[in-house]
Amino acid sequence: MGHEMLLYKSLFTLSSRFALIGWILLICLPNWAFTQTATISIVVILLCGLYSYLVFLGKRHDDPQTKARGHFWSLDGVMRLFKSPRVVLAGWIHYLAFDLMVGVFILNDASQYNIAHWLLIPCLLLTLMFGPAGLLAYFVLRAAITGEFSFS
Repeated sequence: MGHEMLLYKSLFTLSSRFALIGWILLICLPNWAFTQTATISIVVILLCGLYSYLVFLGKRHDDPQTKARGHFWSLDGVMRLFKSPRVVLAGWIHYLAFDLMVGVFILNDASQYNIAHWLLIPCLLLTLMFGPAGLLAYFVLRAAITGEFSFS
């Protein structure tokens, strides 16, 4: 296994475990004064920094034999982009950061509607595992509790 793959595997493990800290804070300590600050200012910002490094500066770690020659304009183009382990890792970190921000949004939005935290836990877990499905579950929950179906 090449040096770059060892690096990518280590960054994968580190970023995944680091994101889990944010999820534990959101799920277990939602009312702690520093939960959202720590989640956004530390966990999400570091994930965003690692993502940005991988996307904009990380090409130097790529195997010269593997070129990511793709684009975002077709499914085939995206599949070609994701042949690079660096791009796959960046994509994973993208999910980690954005799904965590969706979790923060769910907490903030639910507090405006006084939705009990225990009802949010399934939505947060679903967001952790399946991103958009968790957000959809939250919107359905919010609509069921409030009777409001507007999203403005």
